[in-house]
Amino acid sequence: MTNAERFRDVYEECYSRVLAYATSLVGREVGEDITSETFTVAWRRMRDLPHPALPWLLGVARNLVRELRRRNTHQYILATEEAQRIGSRAEAHVGDIAAVVTDRHIALQALASLPEVDQELLTLISWHGLNTKEAARVLDCTTATLAVRLYRARRRLEKALDAAQASEDAPAATPETTFLTHQQGAPA
Repeated sequence: MTNAERFRDVYEECYSRVLAYATSLVGREVGEDITSETFTVAWRRMRDLPHPALPWLLGVARNLVRELRRRNTHQYILATEEAQRIGSRAEAHVGDIAAVVTDRHIALQALASLPEVDQELLTLISWHGLNTKEAARVLDCTTATLAVRLYRARRRLEKALDAAQASEDAPAATPETTFLTHQQGAPA
């Protein structure tokens, strides 16, 4: 039996079970990607593929999901740090925990409101420490284009921080303030 024939047999036998496992961990769309990557690893490592192959394939899928989660967590932490760095225009009071929590919440709101392309660009530069030339290579654009995109992404983040700060500072509408507002606007 050739490697291609063995791979075909393993694929036909195990695909649906690997997909079900991956989907149970990360959802359908990402599960399909994890399953595809699992079988790519299996193809590359056909010599290491034991019989039965299913436990080994599920182990590969599990490792791929763990790596995905690790990357997502790392990216979230880095995004939080970048938003806080940009948002820390005013000096934070070291002893004021409430202010730190509020600032963190505002930074997370602002960052979450940005398009993914802005988040990725800010991540490459600020968190992964790439220079503009390296980041441009990753994003497949010129250094000049990247510089413009970076400038715009930083401006959007600043505006998002301002908007998030303004929404935090705005007083919450209560039944009393709503009643007073309607009373003041009503014709006498």
